[in-house]
Amino acid sequence: MSDILITDDERDIRELIGDILKDDGFAVRLASNSDECMAAIEAEKPALMILDIWLKDSNMDGIDILKAVKRDHPDIPIVIISGHGNIEIAVAAIKQGAYDFIEKPFNIDQLMVVITRAMEASRLRRENIALKRQDGPATEMVGACVAFKTLKSNLDKVTKSNGRVMLTGPAGVGKEVAARYIHSHSDRASAPFVVVNSASIEPDRMEEVLFGVEGTDRGVEKGLFEQADGGVLFFDEIADMPLGTQSKILRVLVDQRFQRVGGHTDVSVDIRVISSTNRDLMMEIDVGRFRQELYHRLNVVPIVVPSLEERREDIPALATHFIEDMNRTQGLPLRTLSEEASSMLQTMVWPGNVRQLKNVLERVLILGGDSDQIDVSELPQHEEASDEERVVLSTRLSTLPLREARELFEREYLLTQINRFGGNISRTANFVGMERSALHRKLKSLGIVTKNKTGTRIAELDEHDETGAE
Repeated sequence: MSDILITDDERDIRELIGDILKDDGFAVRLASNSDECMAAIEAEKPALMILDIWLKDSNMDGIDILKAVKRDHPDIPIVIISGHGNIEIAVAAIKQGAYDFIEKPFNIDQLMVVITRAMEASRLRRENIALKRQDGPATEMVGACVAFKTLKSNLDKVTKSNGRVMLTGPAGVGKEVAARYIHSHSDRASAPFVVVNSASIEPDRMEEVLFGVEGTDRGVEKGLFEQADGGVLFFDEIADMPLGTQSKILRVLVDQRFQRVGGHTDVSVDIRVISSTNRDLMMEIDVGRFRQELYHRLNVVPIVVPSLEERREDIPALATHFIEDMNRTQGLPLRTLSEEASSMLQTMVWPGNVRQLKNVLERVLILGGDSDQIDVSELPQHEEASDEERVVLSTRLSTLPLREARELFEREYLLTQINRFGGNISRTANFVGMERSALHRKLKSLGIVTKNKTGTRIAELDEHDETGAE
């Protein structure tokens, strides 16, 4: 898309405009009728079109060509010219998507100003779309624990295919980051990555947003499916998609074509679909909120994104990554974590997962002190200790007899430490100051077992062991 296509049935006019544009450094092509014009567009999309409304000996007039081009190539700017122009024709041309209308006989300087502005507007539009495609979470993935390595291995396996991927996991684990990782390492990396925020789009506008709009009043507006052509369309939280829209998405997945809202012509697209959910879709199917056939179409390659609970070993590395990233992108202070603060982050409860961890660190960097190191006192949920380092007991713990309170504390403490070290008993024993064999005996007495879960070992209470029961 690098030249200007001039279509006019008057040879002198089209050659005059062509010569002037060539003198200004533009490449041009000439067409004398609608067939030559449409053939030229089919051969290669022009950067801009100059189009006469009245074309002798043609199957289509300029308005017909304008409608067809804006339907199939809405990003091509078109300048309409006519020797029989009037205000009605000008309004009709603008409504159909023309950039501007110039009446013959025209002033060459005026025409050049309009062409220059149209080319600049087209360039800015393309750059804006490109920037929007780049906007979003970084695709760098940070971690070293077993659960993370399993995830990354699975993502690497699907990057070179076009198979549909379903990413599952609780909110905040980084499903969009995983989807962007697939895209950036695939053959479609230079093509768009378009996100469909299923929960944030109003249900009655969903089809317009997805498939676009076509009409005399609004011209042609591309939907997200067209914007993603050649690249990846990511359905974020697909369970929030309205039931009526699900059946239409299903047809697009099967046919790779659709019609814009208000249109009557099929639009073909080449896209790869990745979706995500934090819900149990089988349960959603059972209660009638999700279509089973769509589920099977999307769930070709299911990949589980682990929670932060399963990645406690990675918390220090993730924290450092977020601090460095926020320093680079937001200008926040570049601070390090003290050893105590790092340990506390690993033992905290993270219901919001990686997203919550990032938000906590951002708050600390914004509101924190001037020290180069983040201290444990700056972290949330930190109880102020007195000079004697008193421990403030929870209500539940303070109402129990000493033996039961000690047992409850030991159980929760060891569960936290084992999960902090990714189920590694040796590292846990070293940290808590126990012999490994003694720790094993203690875990058995407390009813604590370690199990493989999504590729890593997680400590939990043995459901069949009565010692863990209250």
